[in-house]
Amino acid sequence: MSWGGFKKSINRAGTTLMQKTGQVERTIDSEFSDEHARYKQFEKETLSLQKEAKAYLDSIRSLASSQARIAETVDGFYNDSSEAAMAANAYKRAVDELDSKTARDLDAPYRATVLEPIGKLCSYFPEINKTIEKRNKKLIDYDAARSRHRKLIDKPSDDATKLPRAEKEYEDAKVIFEAMNQQLLEELPQLVDLRIPYLDPSFEAMVRMQARFAEEGYEKMGGVQRYFAEGIREEYADGQLDTQVEGVLQEMRELSICGLAQ
Repeated sequence: MSWGGFKKSINRAGTTLMQKTGQVERTIDSEFSDEHARYKQFEKETLSLQKEAKAYLDSIRSLASSQARIAETVDGFYNDSSEAAMAANAYKRAVDELDSKTARDLDAPYRATVLEPIGKLCSYFPEINKTIEKRNKKLIDYDAARSRHRKLIDKPSDDATKLPRAEKEYEDAKVIFEAMNQQLLEELPQLVDLRIPYLDPSFEAMVRMQARFAEEGYEKMGGVQRYFAEGIREEYADGQLDTQVEGVLQEMRELSICGLAQ
């Protein structure tokens, strides 16, 4: 920071302190406060959207990879040509295909149509926040200059040059502040209002890709079901499969090597 910048920071800190103690009048701009609050909410929601959109892709990758590992393990249980072994092998082929399709058909399009547009939108926030911070500093300068000018009017100085100089500083500070303030008042609402048309295509693409992933998963798992005995769904709905599982568990409990026999 330059010496001039350092002095400005010190002066602004002093002005802020005097405003808190009521020695310097603080400008209240309710219109800007409302627009700034809308913008900060928009920023918060967009950053959250970016985080969750990335988490969704990571979760889909993790889901596909976990399915592949489960299928490989289950397939390893069988070393015969039974129907169960055929079903396990079919399940492994299905999830392997889903895993590869996730990387090929979901990853790149999702990045291009969802993550990158959201990321680009988020990349604007730091620059906008710098502009808002600069506006706030210019407001402090404006309040300080106005206070000095008013004090010289209320209590004229023996130095006749002080009032004209203070008046010029006040006018200059006012022009700079009002220009930045007006720009933000015009552009912040435009930015916030553009969020829907900007994010709509990404939202549509995300829904389509989610639907496609779910449909392909359903189709692949449907192909595996043909290796199961007919009526398996009805048995599950009737609770018969739960009974079968409990029966097998009971047989395990009766094995002395399980340490559970009574």
